[in-house]
Amino acid sequence: MSDTTTDNSTQTGDDQDLGAAGSQLSTAPVEDSPSPDLPSLGVIGWARWFWRQLTSMRVALLLLLLLSLAAIPGSLIPQTGINEAQVADFRERHDVLAPVYDKLGLFNVYSSVWFSAIYILLFVSLIGCIVPRTWQFVGQLRGRPPGAPRRLTRLPAHTTWRTSADPEEVREAALALLRKRRFRAHAVGDAVAAEKGYLRELGNLAFHLALIVMLIAFAWGQLFKSEGNKIVVEGDGFSNTLTQYDDFKSGNLFTNDDLEPFSFDVEEFTGTYERTGPNRGTPRTYETEVTYTEGADGEEKNALIKVNKPLEIGDAKVYLVSHGYAPVVTVRDGKGEIVYHDAVPLLPLDNNVTSNGVVKVLDGYRNPQGKKEQLGFQAFFVPTFGGSASGTMLSQFPALDYPVLALNAYHGDLKADSGIPQSVYQMDKTKMKEFKDADGELLKKLLTPGETMTLPGGAGSITFEKDIKEWAGFQVVQEPGGGWALGAALTAIGGLAASLFVQRRRVWVRAVRGDDGVTVVEMAGLGRSESAKVPEELGDLAGTLYERAPGVPDPEPDGAPEPDGTPPEDPGAPGASGTTTSTDTDSQAVPAEGAEQQ
Repeated sequence: MSDTTTDNSTQTGDDQDLGAAGSQLSTAPVEDSPSPDLPSLGVIGWARWFWRQLTSMRVALLLLLLLSLAAIPGSLIPQTGINEAQVADFRERHDVLAPVYDKLGLFNVYSSVWFSAIYILLFVSLIGCIVPRTWQFVGQLRGRPPGAPRRLTRLPAHTTWRTSADPEEVREAALALLRKRRFRAHAVGDAVAAEKGYLRELGNLAFHLALIVMLIAFAWGQLFKSEGNKIVVEGDGFSNTLTQYDDFKSGNLFTNDDLEPFSFDVEEFTGTYERTGPNRGTPRTYETEVTYTEGADGEEKNALIKVNKPLEIGDAKVYLVSHGYAPVVTVRDGKGEIVYHDAVPLLPLDNNVTSNGVVKVLDGYRNPQGKKEQLGFQAFFVPTFGGSASGTMLSQFPALDYPVLALNAYHGDLKADSGIPQSVYQMDKTKMKEFKDADGELLKKLLTPGETMTLPGGAGSITFEKDIKEWAGFQVVQEPGGGWALGAALTAIGGLAASLFVQRRRVWVRAVRGDDGVTVVEMAGLGRSESAKVPEELGDLAGTLYERAPGVPDPEPDGAPEPDGTPPEDPGAPGASGTTTSTDTDSQAVPAEGAEQQ
């Protein structure tokens, strides 16, 4: 076998000799060379030019970068669709910036005109770029690899040798070998043409198609998504209706009919914590046992909801996101009648579940004079009290080791009937009066389970019951495009990997009978880009084919016999000379993988 060489200095005339074989091994469009004497484009010409620029891959990548940059303000600036309270607070603190942000749409980035324009342009660019390339790729799959160039020795990687086998036998052996190596191969005249690596373009197209699917899934999810939060005390239930949520936000096209019909009851919350060591107080178990039904007449089922292990019902996912305590209190009037008895959820303030909240008695209470009045109690709760010596009302541990409830008492009008929504965890004291103790100070007391605080003047009492319940905070999320987005992301990763690591290449094998009646075999390979894989693969193919069509020695130029003491050349050795002359002093053939060093 003769030298396998690599030529990286191909001339323009050589490229013309390659013909269709030297055409691009991709579906990327080729830009025409500019001409010095171009006529005026006109309206249609400019429209075509704009369309070509918009549908080019570089513009698509630029728009993708702009979309990423445009999403940054949505992460840094409060958004009205996510937290209107933060937006209102920002407006109060920034009198100058707030009007500017309003004009630029920075408080609602993802619904702004400029963000939508980038989004739509990227969508159109990707479609306009992918559709013609897809049709071109389909045409390439339906077609056959192009025939061999006239001069295979001008390709980047090539080899040649002489063999005693017939040309037909060599071509049949080459065809079988290439097909066995998963090349698309066929015989064309006196040569065999083969091509491989279509997965590269398929991966490239799959990557960009996946981007389109991701854009559609993102838009669909933003328009039809919903997200709500609800605190449910042990023993209570929840029905997936809009009025049941503590707070709720949704996409622009979401309707109440899109809510999944289901309900559930919280049977028990279980939480355990690390008792010793540097991680003392860290949750070890965080789970809620629920009984749920799907639809109005669904069968009851049991489920265990854990952190990062939601309950999935249709398109909805129910996540366990928070936990706290709900002390049970009983309020009586001056006559001893119960006017309030319920578990009061309190909001945690730290990792040890120091909590605060309010107890509101809105109806049924009358003061000692018989006048209707409302009661309000500011409540602070610690599951593990540090003792009076600690001098602080902060919990020492998140478990119920030493629960203490601190109460401040008020009476008057809670303004619950004003029509303005109020938080159940806060109390409007503008029309409330303090209950005073014997020293004329605000009435307050620390209660342990079972203890009672008596209101002065026969106004009644409030009892901290021994039954302390726990509550679980749930987030119900519906994202209709989540599955599509995940599938598209995985497809994009796979397509990108294929486009980066798979090389499309062509191989030709020509076998013709020489002037002396001996068959001359030429093999050459061509890749999309310079890579060591093409010469290596060509060398492997040539070595295998050489075993089936072994070489014969080249004829002596002057016909003289071998000098004494020199062994005859082995026709089957890798150094058997071929139809080309090697300039190396070593007559051994250079393997294909070393062709780049020639």
